[in-house]
Amino acid sequence: MASGTLAERLEPTEEQALYLAPQWKLIWWRFRRHRLALLGTSVVLLFYLVAMFAEFLALQDPFQRDINKLYMGMRIPHVFDGWKPHPWIYAVEQKRNFDTLAMYYVPVETKRYHVKYFVRGYEYKMLGLFRTNWHLFGSETPEGVIVALHPLGTDRMGRDLWSRMMLATRVSMSIGLVGVAISLFLGTILGGISGYYSGWVDVVVQRLIEFLRSIPTIPLWISLAAAIPRDWSVIKVYFAITVILSFIGWTTLAREVRGRFLSLREEDFVLAARLYGTGPIRTILRHMVPSFGSHIIAVTTLAVPAMIIAETALSFLGLGLRQPIISWGVLLFEAQNFRAVADAPWLLTPGAAVIIAVLAFNFMGDGLRDAADPYSV
Repeated sequence: MASGTLAERLEPTEEQALYLAPQWKLIWWRFRRHRLALLGTSVVLLFYLVAMFAEFLALQDPFQRDINKLYMGMRIPHVFDGWKPHPWIYAVEQKRNFDTLAMYYVPVETKRYHVKYFVRGYEYKMLGLFRTNWHLFGSETPEGVIVALHPLGTDRMGRDLWSRMMLATRVSMSIGLVGVAISLFLGTILGGISGYYSGWVDVVVQRLIEFLRSIPTIPLWISLAAAIPRDWSVIKVYFAITVILSFIGWTTLAREVRGRFLSLREEDFVLAARLYGTGPIRTILRHMVPSFGSHIIAVTTLAVPAMIIAETALSFLGLGLRQPIISWGVLLFEAQNFRAVADAPWLLTPGAAVIIAVLAFNFMGDGLRDAADPYSV
């Protein structure tokens, strides 16, 4: 007689659960075994949290100038005040080097400002919904006067680089998502139509793809960016750059979708959909695309960092986004001179953010690509 309760005997074993699990659960089980992919996903989510609450994390108005703090270096807070974990910074005093006539800053060791959490500062709209002036952290004097921390220093106009980095993260990370979304739509639709119909439709779409891929990338960027009128508003320029990047980036996905459709259109489930009277667009979107949806997700994830790099490169060259928009590329454009490299290396911090974001997306994309086929060894 079998031992154990009825529930224990009916409970599937680990091997049976593997065969009974749905596709999404198999993908998740395999994805979570990829440690670098989990780390990359965590970093990507952190970047998007920063993008959502950029003003809340900013220390002061990113556009506020202070002529008394030009090219101020990084001010890393001290973590402990004695034996207590209470971060603080010294006040600074501006002095001039009479040999070089350059300004420099020295700490005033008799004045300390403690870092406080949930403080009031400049006013902004939280998530674009309601106005508030609360910020995650900051510092103020005992009299209630706000003191700027400048943990990443200031730029040539005395603007706080930390606050500008927070807003730049929103623009650079969102332009990658919006651009990839448009590329995904164009690549899936045009590639799917090309592979599904074949014939003259396939010839036209493939010649268009070959024409776009044959154009050198940098001259194409320059010509399209130069076509943007200089009197356009910030929003118009943002969406124009997004469309430009999407116009260039959809061809690779379209080629991959076409190849998949050529092999899938003779499958039994596609023939059954046709016999049932399903229209071409519904057959493509409802039956064919989901059959390799995990592959599309992996390719899309790997395409986001390419969009981020493209926007950064365009803005760095002065061809993409420009002031008053703040992106990583715009911040790096401010640092493309000898003084920034020699005397103010903290202005290159946005480059580190680009590297970390691209690596995180690549790690996450590698994990999704491996997990997309959970039955492979």
